[in-house]
Amino acid sequence: MTSPKMSGGDWGIILLLSLLWGGAFLMIALGLRSFPPITLAFMRMALAVPFMLLALRFMGQKLPSDARSWRQLFILGGLNAAFPFMLFFWGQSFISTGLGSILNATTPLWGVLLAHLFTRDEKATSSRLLGVFLGLAGIVVMVGTGALKGMTSDVVAQLACLSATVLYALAAIYGRTLSQTTMTPFVVATGQVFTAAVLILPFMLVIDHPWTLPFARWDAWIGAIGLAVPSTAFAYFLYFRLIDRAGASNAMLVAFIQPVVAILLGVVVLGESVAIKEMIGAALIACGLVAIDGRLFAKLAQRRSVP
Repeated sequence: MTSPKMSGGDWGIILLLSLLWGGAFLMIALGLRSFPPITLAFMRMALAVPFMLLALRFMGQKLPSDARSWRQLFILGGLNAAFPFMLFFWGQSFISTGLGSILNATTPLWGVLLAHLFTRDEKATSSRLLGVFLGLAGIVVMVGTGALKGMTSDVVAQLACLSATVLYALAAIYGRTLSQTTMTPFVVATGQVFTAAVLILPFMLVIDHPWTLPFARWDAWIGAIGLAVPSTAFAYFLYFRLIDRAGASNAMLVAFIQPVVAILLGVVVLGESVAIKEMIGAALIACGLVAIDGRLFAKLAQRRSVP
């Protein structure tokens, strides 16, 4: 079987998520001006929790009370937020907003491979495998030269970001299994953010010593709040709803538009530049994502079959 088909509403959610998470890279860059990476990751989760709990109560839903559900939420919180956020925030402190967003766009590539291995209804097709190949080629273009010259801090930072994307892909697959439980997508989203905050807290206390930090700049607070509310609280409600409706690998296609938003914001707001190799790598990854989606190839095949 192949991935579930997506409706126009599903594509609308993907577009909105791309805007929310594309803007998150700008918020991360602003937040890192004052907050250490792990502290910023904790703030993203901790500040989002009250908003999500209020929304959950407004919808007449509540967090689970059984140990099994919380065990599942802690696994999801670690895979989809706590550990990838710490890796990614640290990595982006060494690289540009644009490059970070491009590396994040590889999530669907790992999603295709891992979904093929661990799910029954999201098996890889020839077009999806072509997409993986093109996407991996894009990664090689961006980080290969630096890797050949030695493991510099920039290359290690890029590898940290790539490791985070693998965790995101695993989390999307695991998150879909939770749709078979009694927990709604909104409960899963809220529980994941809460457990992620709990998991990040000891790392922040031991590594960052937040009580010793000077008071943050106003733009760093804007970044932290922007990450917490629109890019986490609102976005995760949409994301888990999309996974429930369209499947894990389809949900990860949000990364198709996300880098464009992030790169434009980085150039316009932060004055960042985009290297030629990053543009080539991004183009290859974009082609890979088009192949993974498969709709363009299907339409071309239909046109050729028409006499």
